[in-house]
Amino acid sequence: MKYTYQYRLYPETQQTLTLNQWLRVGRYWYNRMLGERFDWWQKNRCPVNACPLICYLPELKDQPNFYSQKKQLPVIKKDLVKIGWSGELIDFTEVYSTVLQDVCTRVKNAFNRFIADDKNGKRSGKPRFNNVARYRTLNFPNADNSWLKFCTVNGKWLFVQVPKIGLIKLRIHRPLPDSANLKQLSITRKADGWYCNLSLEDKSVPEFNPDDII
Repeated sequence: MKYTYQYRLYPETQQTLTLNQWLRVGRYWYNRMLGERFDWWQKNRCPVNACPLICYLPELKDQPNFYSQKKQLPVIKKDLVKIGWSGELIDFTEVYSTVLQDVCTRVKNAFNRFIADDKNGKRSGKPRFNNVARYRTLNFPNADNSWLKFCTVNGKWLFVQVPKIGLIKLRIHRPLPDSANLKQLSITRKADGWYCNLSLEDKSVPEFNPDDII
């Protein structure tokens, strides 16, 4: 059985600055990849009755995919990236690698839902570029139990070992099951502070199927 527990996170001042910078880099990377896909989408579309004899048809370009965009990361990390409209310099090497790779997955899923029909023949809306208010979550898909460091202060505190950041304290308002294993960790910035989502898997709990009751 898979489920998620959410806890309040209490990062220190320097850790908060680092998390905000990671969100800044992730937001830029998300918008950049989404822009590449929209650029391909617009330049490879033409009317059904278009003919190269009467109008110019541009050369078709390869569709950006998860692997082609993820391959850009080693090249981008070699130097600072300058944002055109603000002149800001951002460093991709500051961010944990799997966080940036997860951004590629998020762009892939959002764009595929836009251009492909689901099983009911319906499409999702056009993906939007994210601003500060919309891009608020960092995903760590490779997290495991070694990331959790328990503390015995009244049994209410737990430390999460985040790569490149260190130990971040969170409050345990509900106990973690002993048989559960950590599969993914997400850190989200909300209006009242930071929160940590622990995606757990407990194989000792059987899967529940509502069809069996009916």
